[in-house]
Amino acid sequence: MEPIVKMTNISKLFSGNQVLKQVSFEIVPGEIHALMGENGAGKSTLMKILTGIYSKDEGDILVNGSLVDYKDPKEAEQDGISVIHQELNIIPNLTVAENMFLGKEISYSKTGILNTKAMRNETKRHLERLGVKLNPDKNAGSLSVGQQQMVEIAKALATDTKVLVMDEPTAALTDREIETLFGVMRDLKNQGVAIVYISHRMEEIFQMCDRITVLRDGSYVGTENIKETDLNQIVKMMVGRELGERFPERQVKIGEERLRVEGLSNTGLFEDVSFSVKQGEVLGVAGLMGAGRSEIFETLFGARHKTGGRIFVDEKEVKIKKPYDAKKAGIGFVTEDRKSEGLVLELSVKKNLALPNLKPLSNWGVMSAKAEKSMAEDFINKLRIKTHHADLQVKSLSGGNQQKVVIGKWVGINPKILILDEPTRGVDIGAKKEIYQIINELAAQGVAIVMISSELPEVLGMSDRIMVIHEGRVARILDKAEANQENIMQAATGGYKHVKTNGQ
Repeated sequence: MEPIVKMTNISKLFSGNQVLKQVSFEIVPGEIHALMGENGAGKSTLMKILTGIYSKDEGDILVNGSLVDYKDPKEAEQDGISVIHQELNIIPNLTVAENMFLGKEISYSKTGILNTKAMRNETKRHLERLGVKLNPDKNAGSLSVGQQQMVEIAKALATDTKVLVMDEPTAALTDREIETLFGVMRDLKNQGVAIVYISHRMEEIFQMCDRITVLRDGSYVGTENIKETDLNQIVKMMVGRELGERFPERQVKIGEERLRVEGLSNTGLFEDVSFSVKQGEVLGVAGLMGAGRSEIFETLFGARHKTGGRIFVDEKEVKIKKPYDAKKAGIGFVTEDRKSEGLVLELSVKKNLALPNLKPLSNWGVMSAKAEKSMAEDFINKLRIKTHHADLQVKSLSGGNQQKVVIGKWVGINPKILILDEPTRGVDIGAKKEIYQIINELAAQGVAIVMISSELPEVLGMSDRIMVIHEGRVARILDKAEANQENIMQAATGGYKHVKTNGQ
């Protein structure tokens, strides 16, 4: 079968940095083709060149056998190529329907006045195709990240798509939403749509894809049929070496109780949450999206107002009304959304690392440039952050290295307790292992770790105990011996009655 898209010897240079070097890629109709590589390997750049967001320096692109050189994404869309970007393109102040039809508004032919009723109805139809029920008049900014992702997917599918590029489409979706999406992908495949699938989730790749193309450091490594390869071979192609065990072993002596939470409540979001974490312990937190996992820890951290409950650090009660109080108590928080909440993208790596540590880096209120530089270089080395220099804008780093900067910010306060909300979301398998090693090193230093994750293998592989949240309550706390995917999912879906844990 002839390729619907064929890219040959594509090269791209950014500010003297060779991002792509003679890369080739092709996809045929009715194929789900994985495009893989570590963060910064050039996957997204290659797809942005295909869709006209970036121009290529060298190489040829053929679509349906004809040479193309799209000037913008609209031209690509007219040829049936749609893309769902990793960075959501939702405009928060517009409604769901307005986002769906932005630039493609439906109007009455005679008057040119917008036909809002038709747009609302079409929005509902496209979302229901994905199994999503949302009010088209709802403000898009009030949706969860997962709901916003589903709107983006519905928006892409609303066009007459022949090639669909999906860049980390499941990163913020629940298991139920992922299964719905996979069903839609299978339908599209059967209709002859070609899907380019970019993901770091190996299980999804082997479940859904027909072929895998691997890039490394901006170069083409190879293409393999799914049925003729395995996880170890793909990882070796990606990182250039054997990676070993996915979850590094941790030999940590668990100490005294470091954090205890009793009856924490935030009416309307969650009720009566109690648990404890000890020195050197990793407490995994699992549950379906919308169960209240992030909200519990945002409230504990003072980013939301609690309506009840008590918080103890090293057996002393602490009053936390705002994040500053939590930081003062020795609590750090790596948020779920690193780009909008965890980093100031326009600032340098050095400045981002310094943000929570301004006081110790200052003399009489004046920042010490020497101390700031020394601290930044120390953390760049300690956390193995790949950057040309400390003054580079943090937005220039790969996703995995941005995540290390966020972790480094909070490691800098020497926390007693570190909360990690989706610490490896959108991070490649090599960087994931490095983050796991950082977590283990912190635990070995006696830091109590809380790790919220939607990836069950990660929760099972890294946790000493697992707290499962269902509809804003603690459903169950599992010891390592009794923790498995079946028990977690049973508790997450309401298979167990909510338990009074008394922090144990």
